Order: sequence, then structure tokens, then C-alpha cells
Amino acid sequence: MTEKTRHSDEGGGGSYWRFMAMVSTSTVIMFFLMYANTFTVDDIFWSETRFWMMFVMGGMMMIVMLLFMWGMYKDRTKNFIILGVGAVVFALALWLVRSQTTVDDTEYMAAMIPHHSIAIMTSERASLKDPRVRELAQAIIVAQRREIAEMKYLINDIEQNGPRTEERLPEEMQQ
Repeated sequence: MTEKTRHSDEGGGGSYWRFMAMVSTSTVIMFFLMYANTFTVDDIFWSETRFWMMFVMGGMMMIVMLLFMWGMYKDRTKNFIILGVGAVVFALALWLVRSQTTVDDTEYMAAMIPHHSIAIMTSERASLKDPRVRELAQAIIVAQRREIAEMKYLINDIEQNGPRTEERLPEEMQQ
């Protein structure tokens, strides 16, 4: 069987399994690439928001890639199923990203640490000429480092002691 004949026997065009493997592989790679601009590896935390964002990109990629390669994939039923699945995955994942309904205290901070780290990297490495902008960048670096340290402390405290149910002041501040 020739390559052309084999390809034609797989649904009248390209392989749908290969298409889905390509989309899935690219989607997983994009998840890890979202951490590529984190300043330091110590600031890489699991992020539920980035996890859902991976599906936003994967769902849209499924739609765009299929539309660009429509001529390679001849089974209209499969094509419309893929478009529908891509649209549902995109919409659901986008809702999860925008609503943050699945994100709790520690997941919120775990998502914010890499975000703050990106601000540090950008502020430290940008070629800034205006002294006002350099001063602003330095203030951002200081603030982001302080907030990262605080978030790491809070994540550790919540994981060890559970979330607080009310604001508690240190004993020396209580009257």
C-alpha cells in the first residue's frame, strides 16, 4: 500500500488520530512554555489558572488548525465534531479562567507567584533609559519580591495550619 493510498484510507485525508496527537502535544507544551518567562525556577508553582488556560489555547488551536487543514480531513461529521469539541473546551476553559471558581487561597497565590516573577524579570532585564522608568522598575522589583516572599509564607502556613476563619492579630497586638 502506498503512502497516498494509506493516507486516503484514513477518513479520506489526514489521520484524525495524528491531528489530535498534534493538538494534544502542542497544548501540553504550551502549558510548560507559560512558565518560560518566570525569573527563577524557585518561582514556578503549579497554577490551576495556567492549567485551564492551556485548554483555552488547545481548544482554539483545535478549531484554527482544522479550519486551515480542512481539505486534508474529508470526513465532515468528524470535522464538525472536532469543531464542536474545540468550541466547548475553549468556552468552558475560558469560563474557568475568567471566573476563578475553582481557585482557592493557596491556588490563587501559586498562580500569582510566577506572575510576579515575570514582572521581576521584565523589570530587571529591560533596557531602560529614562531614570523615572528605571526608578519605577526598581520599585516594582522590590514590591514583587516582598509579595512573593509573603505568598510563599502564607502558602506554607495554610498548608500546615489550615486557612484562618477570622483575622487574628499577633498576641502582642491584642488588648
